[in-house]
Amino acid sequence: MHRLTHALFPTRSALLAAALIGGATSLAGSVEALFLAENNAAMAKMMAAMDVKPSGDVDADFVATMVPYHQGAIDMAQAQLRYGRNEQLRRIAQEIIVTQQEEIAAMRQAIGQPLSPSAPSPDRTPASSDAHPPSRSMNTPGL
Repeated sequence: MHRLTHALFPTRSALLAAALIGGATSLAGSVEALFLAENNAAMAKMMAAMDVKPSGDVDADFVATMVPYHQGAIDMAQAQLRYGRNEQLRRIAQEIIVTQQEEIAAMRQAIGQPLSPSAPSPDRTPASSDAHPPSRSMNTPGL
């Protein structure tokens, strides 16, 4: 029996390793699928919301299309924070959320729209603004 167990041990180890690797691959695949689904939903929501009927007021139309664009960036950054593991990208995602919220608030304020209670005041600059100028948020790939 010892001989049989010894002969099976490498096979059991190989099977266990294969099961663990397969499980990790499956888990990584499901995390990827969750991220992609959430990211795609954010993009679809953004594109639909950007389809604005012209009002005759260029400024209002600009804000009406740009707010969903910036909100889409926020939603995608939140998906990165939920599913991403790269600390540098997570910090960038956090910066995107802050800067996009500030830009939404500034645009709404510029045309006299009320700010939502959770919107940051556009006259406050984040502590990190010295390292990353406001135009940085517009350099987000794909946005």
